[in-house]
Amino acid sequence: MGDILVKMEGIEKSFPGVHALNQARFELRAGEVHALVGENGAGKSTLMKVLAGIYSKDSGHIFYKDKEVEITSPRAARDMGISIIHQELNLMPHLTVAQNIFIGREPRKGLNFILNENQINEKTKELLDMIHLDLDPQTKVANLTVAKHQMVEIAKVLSFSSEVLIMDEPTSALAESEIEELFRIIRQLRDKGVGIVYISHRLEELKQIADRITVMRDGCYIDTADINSVTKDQIISMMVGREIYETARHEAANKSNEIILEVKNLNRGRAIKNVSFYLRKGEILGFAGLMGAGRTEVARAIFGADPVDSGEIFIKGKKVTIKSPKDAVKYGIGYLSEDRKRYGLILGMDVETNIVLAAYEKFQGVLGYIKQNKTRKKAKSCIDELKIRTPSLQQKVKYLSGGNQQKIVIGKWLTRNCDILIFDEPTRGIDVGAKSEIYKLLNDLAQSGKSIIMISSELPEILRMSHRVIIMCEGRITGELDAKDATQERIMQYATKRENAINTEIGGLEYAK
Repeated sequence: MGDILVKMEGIEKSFPGVHALNQARFELRAGEVHALVGENGAGKSTLMKVLAGIYSKDSGHIFYKDKEVEITSPRAARDMGISIIHQELNLMPHLTVAQNIFIGREPRKGLNFILNENQINEKTKELLDMIHLDLDPQTKVANLTVAKHQMVEIAKVLSFSSEVLIMDEPTSALAESEIEELFRIIRQLRDKGVGIVYISHRLEELKQIADRITVMRDGCYIDTADINSVTKDQIISMMVGREIYETARHEAANKSNEIILEVKNLNRGRAIKNVSFYLRKGEILGFAGLMGAGRTEVARAIFGADPVDSGEIFIKGKKVTIKSPKDAVKYGIGYLSEDRKRYGLILGMDVETNIVLAAYEKFQGVLGYIKQNKTRKKAKSCIDELKIRTPSLQQKVKYLSGGNQQKIVIGKWLTRNCDILIFDEPTRGIDVGAKSEIYKLLNDLAQSGKSIIMISSELPEILRMSHRVIIMCEGRITGELDAKDATQERIMQYATKRENAINTEIGGLEYAK
């Protein structure tokens, strides 16, 4: 490791009702990967947003290359050589990949009035090739999955040639193969002297990629250590201030064989190809696969968020027509999207409103007026049950941490009391403490008779939580495994099975029920 690039001392930051940073400090050296960890709400992202010029500090000192600096804006940070990849991605969906990467820095031609689109696309292709991402630079970002959004953000930051790179949950939407590529890029940058701040809740990653680790709790600095001098249990203990185990107790499946949901021969362009499966009452059905396998597309089709070309959906044996999310909710289906800010929440509204949003009719009185005493009671009950950290029911959701926002989305569908719940990456961006709570909640819901589809890119999570596992590749179901037969190796075999190599016993997808 080289000289100190960044030193932050005594950083204070408050938001309405929240003391986010309390005498926080952090140090980053050239040529190191420094992991920054803590529970949701610990202040990790806030501290790094201060460094990146997104938030102004209330007090404290920031030194960059031994000189005290005031970082007044993201542009000022980038001009210094400090870039950040946010946990919640900030691309513009109506623009192409290339336009997003070079926005505000577009090469021009002629009298400097005309954009040089060819040069923009060529430079973007070079960046995408560097991270081994097979993607057309002229593709609109609106047509990309969350995982590909993440990779485009990485390409964008690489284009700045920064000396300090902040990565906030960079692997949360990536499959194992993409993570390996990301680690390769990180090591390459580290070897060139770049200082990298790596924020992650996936503690198992840290030994692979980090040199040092700093732990925060409740907005305060706890400790810094060499990554090889601390165990995972010690890190968790510092993070939460108590013993906690990431592994959830696996609950036995509900003994009912009743089929709650059945999907037959679902098709949608190249994204969904002849998909058929069923879901039992009280079952957690895991969906595994690599990026672009089609898992999210199937979930959105079932929920009516995207139109389908053909196929049939049955709820409790009765064929139904679902053309919109409103139809799906009517039939008792709730969907927790992988992109909670875009599809799951109204960020400018308060916690109470977001929790009761999907079930407003339950709280209506005469003439359609909302009975606020009932909504308040329900929201408070939900906050207590899910352990949502918020200063009040009236706090705007945008000011809460990612994990607490995720819990509010879950609370919304619990308030609706849906029988079928689709959880798309339910623990994405959630710390070990909250993750354990989510696992317990999913098991409790299944035990109470709820039927759950869980899509996850984390194979240990799929194996830990699922009673059965459906594996997809290139829009098709390529395998189905009972929990007792499922291993990471077997899942990966099916997840990489291309269309022309699908087993004949899987091809018909007429599963024995």
